[in-house]
Amino acid sequence: MSQESIGNTVGASNNVNRNATNINLQDVIREMDRLLQQRLRPMEERIEQLEEISLEGQLSQRRHNSECEEEYDGEIDDEQAYEQATRQGLRQQEPRHQRARPRYKLPVLSGFLNSTQTPMKKQKQDNPFNLVAEEIIFIILDLLNRNSLAIKSFSLVCKSFYAVESKHRCSLKPLRQERLPALLSRYPNITHLDLTLCSRVSDASLSLVSHSCASSLRSIDFSRTPLFSTYGLLRLALNCKNIVEIDLSNATELKDSALAAVAEAKNLEKLSLARCKSITDMGVGCVAVGCRKLRFICLKWCFGVGDLGIGLLAVKCKHLCFLDLSYLPITNKCLSSISKLQHLEELILEGCFGIEDDSLAVLKHGCNSLKSLDVSTCQNISHNGLPSLINGALGLRQLTLAHGSPVTSSLADCLRKHSMLQSVKLDGCFVTDDGLKTIGNWCASLRELSLSKCLGVTDEGLSSVVTKHRDLRKLDITCCRKITDASIASITNSCKSLTSLRVESCTLVTREAFVLIGQRCHLLEELDLTDNEVDDKGLKYISRCSELSSLKLGICLNITDEGLIHIGKGCSKLVELDLYRSEEITDSAILAIAQGCPGLEMINMAYCKYITDRSLLSLSKCPQLKTLESRGCSLITSLGLKAVAVGCKELTKLDIKKCHNIDDAGMLPLARFSQNLRQINLSHSSVTDIGLLSLSSISCLQNMTILHLKGLTPAGLAAVLLACGGLKKVKLQATFRWLLPLRLVQYLESRGCMFQWKDKVLQEKLDPKCWKLQLEDLMP
Repeated sequence: MSQESIGNTVGASNNVNRNATNINLQDVIREMDRLLQQRLRPMEERIEQLEEISLEGQLSQRRHNSECEEEYDGEIDDEQAYEQATRQGLRQQEPRHQRARPRYKLPVLSGFLNSTQTPMKKQKQDNPFNLVAEEIIFIILDLLNRNSLAIKSFSLVCKSFYAVESKHRCSLKPLRQERLPALLSRYPNITHLDLTLCSRVSDASLSLVSHSCASSLRSIDFSRTPLFSTYGLLRLALNCKNIVEIDLSNATELKDSALAAVAEAKNLEKLSLARCKSITDMGVGCVAVGCRKLRFICLKWCFGVGDLGIGLLAVKCKHLCFLDLSYLPITNKCLSSISKLQHLEELILEGCFGIEDDSLAVLKHGCNSLKSLDVSTCQNISHNGLPSLINGALGLRQLTLAHGSPVTSSLADCLRKHSMLQSVKLDGCFVTDDGLKTIGNWCASLRELSLSKCLGVTDEGLSSVVTKHRDLRKLDITCCRKITDASIASITNSCKSLTSLRVESCTLVTREAFVLIGQRCHLLEELDLTDNEVDDKGLKYISRCSELSSLKLGICLNITDEGLIHIGKGCSKLVELDLYRSEEITDSAILAIAQGCPGLEMINMAYCKYITDRSLLSLSKCPQLKTLESRGCSLITSLGLKAVAVGCKELTKLDIKKCHNIDDAGMLPLARFSQNLRQINLSHSSVTDIGLLSLSSISCLQNMTILHLKGLTPAGLAAVLLACGGLKKVKLQATFRWLLPLRLVQYLESRGCMFQWKDKVLQEKLDPKCWKLQLEDLMP
């Protein structure tokens, strides 16, 4: 039946409704529903025919039909929304024959009436989506929280979804400060603001934030964001009364006056000041006096802060739970104040060379609440002073002694009574067999043990530990070059619940031992076999670890496609794969990984010389791929890069250094499709000024390395640097330093861009086998 006849039917029904008042309204609605459902199919066929008409023709025809379909304005609104989205280009990337046809089903009026109980005249103006409660939409948005693209698409469904999404969003991470006004206007309920991607943040922007988010803002991150001053921080602290967290890490120019402004945030609980090298005890004292509710503070590498500042913090901020004093020039003078902190749970004293055994006695009866202690690189703390430091901390769960005194039986014995201890990190220490045996006799049940680069670790000592601590979940024996197959057998036989195992550069372990890992440790999620003798047989058994998400096989010269095909079939949850310099790998292996691991996010196939465009075409089917490193893969071309750009729209890091066959033709697809790209390395490629200039359309691009590009000219480089407004870090050859105008460089630096000038000459690629032998010769 034609649209006109349906309109006449509707009109007749309306006349019945007006004139025969004795007829029940519900009966009329039910009869209308029945008639409309009978005519639904012919109308859908008519709409399918209309799809063959041009878009402008459809708009004209449907506007005409809307005059005779007055009672169904809600449905016409859906058509108009769909056509508007089409005009905005949301579907312009799809071929016309692949576009999903919209289904214009008429609403069931009786259901609308029963659900809302409002007059029909008001109902006809409502969009069906308006009837969805905000609470339900909030639940949907919570489920989409990690997928920004899905949230954007969802918010464009209709105006009501757009409005609700604006109310729902609580966190914001803008790319540039110029976009802050529009973003803050749209999202009024922001509680967390991350400005780390902005190349600069001015005082004017901070004033805008302080007024727009005065009541809602609770957390703000300035780390790696320059150019703001004390005035901006003061406005923020005074206006945003509910702010509890501020991160000012890496603000190397920050002065004590800025901390005085921060001290106005009276409700502040968490403050990060890592690498703020210009602040002193005075600034920290202002924070201590003004922010009495402080629970977390990081002062790592704040070289101007000493005993006075730390003492003031400990006296004034009695609720401190986390204290990071790494590499501060503190001595025993502030330790007595620290020992009185009743709520302190995590204390980091890494690199505090002024603390000695004799000064630790003051802590003997303090720090009872301590759960985590890091005294790595404290060369002056030995087994004599350590008991004083942890004597009262019977609830200690994590202890880090990396790069410190030798781990002997005396040192290990002083930790015997800490039954709650779960994690011990001894990286870089000299460890004796007696020390490991003593650790094995602890009453605690360790869950994590790190022995990375520990000289002195042998099969005897390691076996004594793993046979006693069978509940180990994480074990790191990187560069323990004295262990053999016997250690691997003990580990796999005793610790079958391992989720993380790092065995990098254990050169005495033979290929047969890696079979045991796959046979016995089926719960592994992380496995690092870099620079080992593992072969295809070992990978076949490792493929039984179905929970594996991270696998590192760099410099594994015995593996081929056969082993990786097994990995692709058995490890479907793989997210990270490292094949650096595993030169026997070809396109067949990458195809198997791409097909079997659709959630792959990172792959490193640098210097795999047989990789071609077929591998990149396979990887283009992994839509979640974020990091692609194909450095030195000389056979790949711009054609393969185009496939990755089109298929992997989440790509954020790309390394195509020494890919000589990639030129400007590969940059154009990146510029169009890879709008999330943040870091790119184009050194030694065939890209010229034109290709680089096309990348200026990528608003997220922040880090660019462009060394030894033969087609790069000073004029072209200047144009590129000006056009890429979001750049924060650029690596260039030192020769360009004198070819670019000084005023241009100064302007770019004022915009927040940092330059690194490199003098490194072009080096020939080393044979990996020869390189490996040279590395072994250097080891003791």
